[in-house]
Amino acid sequence: MKRGAQRLAAALAPALLLMSGLASAQASTQASTQVRPSAQAGAGNVTWVRIGSGAGSFEIARSETTVAQFRRFVQATGTRTLAEASGGGQVYEAGWTTKPGWHWAAPFGQPAADDEPAVHITFPEAQAYCRWAGGRLPSDAEWARAAYLEQRENPPSPFIAGRRYALPSGASAEGAQCLDDCGPAARQRALNHGARLWRGHGHARAGSTPAGVNGLFEMGGNAWEWVDGAAGAAPDAERRTRGGSWWYGAAQMREEHAQYKAPATAVVYIGFRCARGG
Repeated sequence: MKRGAQRLAAALAPALLLMSGLASAQASTQASTQVRPSAQAGAGNVTWVRIGSGAGSFEIARSETTVAQFRRFVQATGTRTLAEASGGGQVYEAGWTTKPGWHWAAPFGQPAADDEPAVHITFPEAQAYCRWAGGRLPSDAEWARAAYLEQRENPPSPFIAGRRYALPSGASAEGAQCLDDCGPAARQRALNHGARLWRGHGHARAGSTPAGVNGLFEMGGNAWEWVDGAAGAAPDAERRTRGGSWWYGAAQMREEHAQYKAPATAVVYIGFRCARGG
């Protein structure tokens, strides 16, 4: 009996080894696709700007999350966005319209440059990227503080330390990427990759407009940005977007303007930036 048991164990060993390898490979695959903070410092290649000093200070990304940054996240985690899975993101054309092939890597249906803002991103997808990059989405209060209150000790002209501005671009909308109110350069900067748009001209490359309050780029115009709300909000609760976009004029760039969307919204003019600390 003992010799027979040994023969049976020997016969089963290769199968058991194969099963163990399959289980290990499956666990490894599952682990690699879980969204968690990256162990590699600077995985998202985010340039952080400190807002304030001492208690209550935090850091925020200097520009909107770019296509190249989001691509690194996708490659590291195996993420497939809702816009990709649904066949395309959306744009408003006298009603919400799904555009086949429009997603973060091809915002207007054609491949985007690395430094274009990553749009067609849902709120949970933005959260997941920021966690992976070692941060989080900024709270609404943090975003507003960074966008409107100049906190550099010696800011370059025309910005004045301690002043609260009406717009993230400063006293004027000139230089931001918005519709009609932001000057002729906005149309010259606009990228839409040949798409026929019902309204507006398209976004600008991240960091291509003049730096605004606190030296941040495109906090006003270009793409709406998801911000986080109060802790404990229901998963399907509407989430606020800040800053306006290329589809709107300067009014939507103001601090008092409220705009909310369902968290699963994936459209051509909503992107995000991350924050950390605080």
